[in-house]
Amino acid sequence: MNMSRSGSAFTMMKRIERSKWFQGFIITIIVIAALTVGAKTYPLPYGIDKAINYLDIFITIFFLVEISLRFLACESKRHFFKDPWNIFDVVIVAGSLMPISDTEMILVARLLRVFRVLRLVSIIPDLRFLINALLKAIPKMGYIALLMFIIFYIFAAVGSIFFHHVNETLWGDIAISMLTLFRVATFEDWTDVMYETMEVYPLSWIFYIIFIFLTAFVFLNMMVGVVLDVMTRETAEEEHENQENHHQALVAQISELQAQVARLADKIDAQQDDKNR
Repeated sequence: MNMSRSGSAFTMMKRIERSKWFQGFIITIIVIAALTVGAKTYPLPYGIDKAINYLDIFITIFFLVEISLRFLACESKRHFFKDPWNIFDVVIVAGSLMPISDTEMILVARLLRVFRVLRLVSIIPDLRFLINALLKAIPKMGYIALLMFIIFYIFAAVGSIFFHHVNETLWGDIAISMLTLFRVATFEDWTDVMYETMEVYPLSWIFYIIFIFLTAFVFLNMMVGVVLDVMTRETAEEEHENQENHHQALVAQISELQAQVARLADKIDAQQDDKNR
């Protein structure tokens, strides 16, 4: 009797945790938590500030109940902590339990409350998919970033050699030159920099055009291509996994139907034997 009750309670918790209305309510609470963090950056009347503090306590308790429900609804407790998103949620919720007043950790506690907004990523599957694809693309993007750094370094050295006497502020040394080239690559008034050097070196526009072509067009498109390639492969793998799960579910249903048919056939045979007797 106790086993059946515990099983039904587990099924109920699992059903609540996976229900769409519960997920939508969690997203609403996370959005409200984000709004409370933003509201506290403004000077507020005492009554409103007090109400926001009570609301923050309610949100913290709700997150604690929600993460506890997810843990209890998980069939394998070890598997729950193998998911990095679950660990992230636990850290955020545990950090939210820290008091935000009269402690030396007040800044850390407030910072963790700001990070509660990131729980939207762990709740919404599409956002998790994007973040996972981005994380898997980082190794390849790192090589592109390294190649970009080499290009920046070469052009910064050339710019410092030729343009340092034009403007020491922009081309004084290689470090400052790299910052100037970053300004050029982001198109922040880069024409002013170009026209200044063109007064001394009329053909210096070739230097900027080549640099912008490499950084803003070639390497940026390479970055986008890497992310799109990873997202495409992730989508294909997810579709393949869903097809396999669907196939396994169909096989299980067919096996169950075959077993039921076999039991019915046995019952019919038994009834016929009884009649014959």
